[in-house]
Amino acid sequence: MRRTFSTDEQIEREIHELKQSPYVALARREQRLKYKQRQQLYTLRNLEKRGRELAAIGVTVDTIDEHLEEIELEEAQQDIDNE
Repeated sequence: MRRTFSTDEQIEREIHELKQSPYVALARREQRLKYKQRQQLYTLRNLEKRGRELAAIGVTVDTIDEHLEEIELEEAQQDIDNE
């Protein structure tokens, strides 16, 4: 049995037709959804790991909030001084 080869023109035509297919669009949308879900999962895993590391050294939400308040006060003071 001989194998037939597609010409470049035939390949380009089929690619063009497939790009127009609503089924390809549907599958691409699903692929995008799954990619975003995986990215979210990896991000959440990384955040949990970092949270555990912070907790292990004694950092809490309250201590972070205190540091944020200090920084915001310093920034506000600098804005006042610059006026």
